Amino acid sequence: MTRKRFLVLLAAGGSAALLLGAWGFQYIGGMAPCKMCIWQRYPHGAAILIGALAFTMPGVRFLPLMGAATAALTSGIGIYHAGVERGLWEGPSSCTSGSISGLSAEELMEQIMAAPLVRCDDIPWEMFGLSMAGWNALLSGILVLVWIAAWRTQ
Repeated sequence: MTRKRFLVLLAAGGSAALLLGAWGFQYIGGMAPCKMCIWQRYPHGAAILIGALAFTMPGVRFLPLMGAATAALTSGIGIYHAGVERGLWEGPSSCTSGSISGLSAEELMEQIMAAPLVRCDDIPWEMFGLSMAGWNALLSGILVLVWIAAWRTQ
């Protein structure tokens, strides 16, 4: 196996591992994903497909760059999500809760009924001070570097 194919396999396999881990938390651990958790999964799926193409067609130079772009995208979403979880900035109104001060009972009930099942500003699990979104951001950032190394390899 060439170095390029090995790096492509490593990068796509990393995305597959992160996606399988997310599904494990969901289906085995019973932790339903929020809207932004789902957003982070799509680029991993794309990276796996790009990896399969790049592995079988190593001469197509732009494929590893596309893989790097998908890893950068999911890393960016992970950073955004982790910031929402930590209260550094607001998330989408469809997946976080706003202030309830000054709301009437009727407005509060309307907000409760319109709330999503899983809020994006809650941290359901963390390890070493990083939530799942934070780990996705960090590990996907590493995958960007692996994709770039594959692109630079002849």
